Amino acid sequence: MQFGKVIHPETIDFTLPADHLDTKLVLNTNKSDQFNMHIGCAKWNKQDLKGFYPKGTKDELQYYSRQFNSIELNATFYRIFPPEQFQKWHDKTPENFKFFPKLVQNISHFKRLQPEAQAYVDHYINSAIHLKEKLGTTFLQMHSNFAPKDFNRLVHFIENWPKELALAVELRHTDWYNDPSICNELYQLFEENNISNIITDTAGRRDLLHMRLTNNEAFIRYVGANHESDYTRLDDWVTRITTWKKQGIAAINFFVHQNLEMESPLLSAYLIKKLNTELKLDLKVPDDPNQTIQGSLF
Repeated sequence: MQFGKVIHPETIDFTLPADHLDTKLVLNTNKSDQFNMHIGCAKWNKQDLKGFYPKGTKDELQYYSRQFNSIELNATFYRIFPPEQFQKWHDKTPENFKFFPKLVQNISHFKRLQPEAQAYVDHYINSAIHLKEKLGTTFLQMHSNFAPKDFNRLVHFIENWPKELALAVELRHTDWYNDPSICNELYQLFEENNISNIITDTAGRRDLLHMRLTNNEAFIRYVGANHESDYTRLDDWVTRITTWKKQGIAAINFFVHQNLEMESPLLSAYLIKKLNTELKLDLKVPDDPNQTIQGSLF
């Protein structure tokens, strides 16, 4: 992911901000006795994740899904796959695996949530539901130029989204978070409709690190900078996730991106190890196909 990329990440203050004042209130109000942690990458493509797959791997998804428990499915942003494809993905992955698919760009970037986008929404959902019990939270990522002047479109979209399907939303225009009256109205919309407010942690857009949860599920899109600070940033996230778990959060979906995606499995494995230790979890640590390579962090 190139979003928020900077040339000199060493100049960025990567300190994780304190939680928004209302985050604790939201978690206390929606406290859960159960906790689910999903960690994964954005892609399973061998070309992007060079060095992750053992030599001779023929089915990338089949291997990937036995290393991680989830995938942020970005491929669905570029086109609507037929129901049969979603069914194939379902059938070749383990029973505890979850897909978190991005809504197709026809909805978010081309039609920009206008009423004529509904046909694409219906088509997309009718295909994606073939993931069945493996369908995690679907997410909507709007273009950076989608601004609060089109708030009514967002309201209409969210209020008409099927309530039985979990949804998360990522807004990138800075005015959604810089104007208190707008962001408060946005948070209220999300809370009333049980929408997850996506937190994006990337070097060049620290304004999107709002730390405001709107339900008992955190959806985090973490973008490393291919820099040594990537690991200390993850250490800070382990601390924050531990706090949220104590406050009763039900689910955390944490997806690791990189400017060069080949390092995403390394960061993901590092995070899994840390959380297994800190929270006494039993998440699988991905196998290292290159155990003899110096500097491997799996």
